[in-house]
Amino acid sequence: MKHSLKLALASLSVLALAACSSGSPSGGSAGEDAAGSDGSLEKITVGVIPIVDTAPIWLGESKGFFAEEGLDLEIETATGGSAIVPGIQSGSYDFAFSNLISVMVANDKGLDMKFVANGISTTGDVKSDVGSVLVKNGSKISSPKDLAGKKVSVNNLSNIGDTTIKSIVEEDGGDPASIEFVEVPFPDAPAALENGIVDAAWILEPFQSSALDAGAKMLSANFAEFDPELDVAGYFTSAQYAQENPEVTEKFTKAMDKSLQYAQENPGEVREVVGTYTKISEEVRADMVLPRFRPDFNREAVQELGDAALSYGTLSKPVDLEKLLP
Repeated sequence: MKHSLKLALASLSVLALAACSSGSPSGGSAGEDAAGSDGSLEKITVGVIPIVDTAPIWLGESKGFFAEEGLDLEIETATGGSAIVPGIQSGSYDFAFSNLISVMVANDKGLDMKFVANGISTTGDVKSDVGSVLVKNGSKISSPKDLAGKKVSVNNLSNIGDTTIKSIVEEDGGDPASIEFVEVPFPDAPAALENGIVDAAWILEPFQSSALDAGAKMLSANFAEFDPELDVAGYFTSAQYAQENPEVTEKFTKAMDKSLQYAQENPGEVREVVGTYTKISEEVRADMVLPRFRPDFNREAVQELGDAALSYGTLSKPVDLEKLLP
């Protein structure tokens, strides 16, 4: 079935343990090796939101994958997604993490951003994914089409949540235009659902598991149902930075790809490292559904997502995959 933060996933910033680390971004010039002439490492600054989805970059740092490429990785945590794109624009970050729709929207507004590495993908399992639309146990809403005319929470309007939900509702025969979407941060969404403030709530991990344990019912794994190969978020930079720093960018991509592959193969270490930069308890980390981590983007699914965003008015023009993806 057709249908994967800021990854919408910005509201999960409450999980951060500490404020941003200090430091400045690299100022490497075109063609410069990542390692300096004296053998020193090239410093790069990467802006991320401290959530489960960014576990691979923290793992990669601890395993030395970036140092192996001649890069001195400095991870800076942002309190929300709204700071990510401006951080790239200003040069505060060399690279940053965001969901696909957010970067598509930035480019649609005239910015020139480019993904250089994947971040997370849907599990592809319609019964167990990193996020889903939940309803109260006993709700008369039994299929996506029943969301027509209902109030549904998402963490951000005009983003990857409502785009994928509209698509699966339309695919199921419902009217997506009749849905009333309201912004509710993920940590607050379970209570909003339980208290009847919304009829359904789109919730990501770890809050999804908590809501299900409390009695909520999964209506739809919207990412997996939109497309079982959907990529949700990734690491990006400005097209100018990528052009002026091709070797640094290539080395970052290589290290990030290795980190993603390692994370996919070592879920236990993913759960462990998440505990070093968030306040998610060990018990919750043990039970939460992890996303799929893979290096390659599925271009067909990304195109499908861009087409959906265009059809629902989130974008004003078609997505240019040649400019958006590596």
